[in-house]
Amino acid sequence: MASIDETKQFIPLNIAVLTVSDTRALAEDKSGQTLVDRLTAAGHRLAAREIVTDDVEAIRDVVRRWIADAGVDVVITTGGTGFTGRDVTPEAIEPLFEKRMDGFSIAFHMLSHAKIGTSTIQSRATAGVAGATYIFCLPGSPGACRDGWDGILAAQLDYRTRPCNFVEIMPRLDEHLRRPKAQGATA
Repeated sequence: MASIDETKQFIPLNIAVLTVSDTRALAEDKSGQTLVDRLTAAGHRLAAREIVTDDVEAIRDVVRRWIADAGVDVVITTGGTGFTGRDVTPEAIEPLFEKRMDGFSIAFHMLSHAKIGTSTIQSRATAGVAGATYIFCLPGSPGACRDGWDGILAAQLDYRTRPCNFVEIMPRLDEHLRRPKAQGATA
C-alpha cells in the first residue's frame, strides 16, 4: 500500500489545467477550478489555465505549447472524454503521446466504478508522456476531477509517495534535454 515518506522533501510541480468545453467560461468552470484548488492545496504551482472548445486542433495547439514549455511539468485536461460527436480530447491528445500510460485509465475506472458503477465505461480517460511532460485527461465533471486527483494524481505527483511516484522518474524522462535532476531525487 502507498504511504508518504515524511523524511523526504515535497517537490512542487508546475501543473497546467485545460478545460475542454463548448459551453463553459472560466467563471462557470467548476471542473477546472476543482483541479486548481486541489493542486494548489497540495503545494503545486498552477503553471497555466485555459478553456478551449471541443476542437481537435485547438486542443492540440494548447497542449503542444505546454509540452514545449520547460515551465510545465504536468498537463491535466478535463472534458471531452465521452462518446458524443463533440468529445474529441483523446483523439486530439493521444497522437501526441510518446508513451501511453494504460495504468492510469485502469486505475481511474476502478475508482469510478466504486462510485458510479458500470457508468464508468462512458469515459475514455487517458494519460501519457510527451516531451517529458505528463498528460492526464479526465472527464468533465467535478466529481471525476476530484476522484482523479484525490485517488491517483495527488499521490503519484508527490515525491514522498512510496513505493514509487512519477516525480522521482522525471529526471530520467529527459535527462539529456531540459529538466535538471529534481532536488533530492534518487533516480
